[in-house]
Amino acid sequence: MKKIPYNKVLLLSPHVDDIEFGCGGTINRLIDEGAKVYSAVFSFCHESIPKGLPSNILQNEMYEAAAVLKIEKQNIFKFDYPVRRFSEYRQDILEDMVKLKKEINPDLVLTPSTFDVHQDHEVICKESIRAFRFNTLLGYELPWNNLEFKNQMIIKLQDKDIEKKVEAVKCYKSQQFRKYGNATLFKDGAVVRGIQNKIDLAEIFEVIKIFI
Repeated sequence: MKKIPYNKVLLLSPHVDDIEFGCGGTINRLIDEGAKVYSAVFSFCHESIPKGLPSNILQNEMYEAAAVLKIEKQNIFKFDYPVRRFSEYRQDILEDMVKLKKEINPDLVLTPSTFDVHQDHEVICKESIRAFRFNTLLGYELPWNNLEFKNQMIIKLQDKDIEKKVEAVKCYKSQQFRKYGNATLFKDGAVVRGIQNKIDLAEIFEVIKIFI
């Protein structure tokens, strides 16, 4: 396979687990190919932690998942906006992204798609378009949040990429009660996206803006 032509990548994750769910295989491929990968997490979802579990469990699980995908701990930017209330903090979130753009200057940004119906994801997507409108910007797929999706960019993956994605998803033990927390879903999804594109395994993205 040819190398993905991006060397400095910023991942925008509304909540702690979104980037692993949406593009974990692509993250693994990018890092294996030598890309410098940064992530920005905008909420640790304290309100959504099951009763009886530690308040920092999702942050700890995020670090475990990042280690699986080889995202360096110092490359993780942490914010803590209240879940389902991002719309109240749009300007603050935009300013956070503008600072990230200046500090990192990424040549690829991965964000939730414009079709994502979750209220927090919608804010991250729209503010990312404002902040990174002069960067290559791709929207990742979260099927349970997408009523439709534009299958415009296909990233070919290998077994090792999906295995790492599944391993990273399994780090979120506190979320296994959710239907989409089932790690086998992501292997099956990669197979389906591969079949649609006459390859073995893939993740797909919406092209919001692209520079060649």
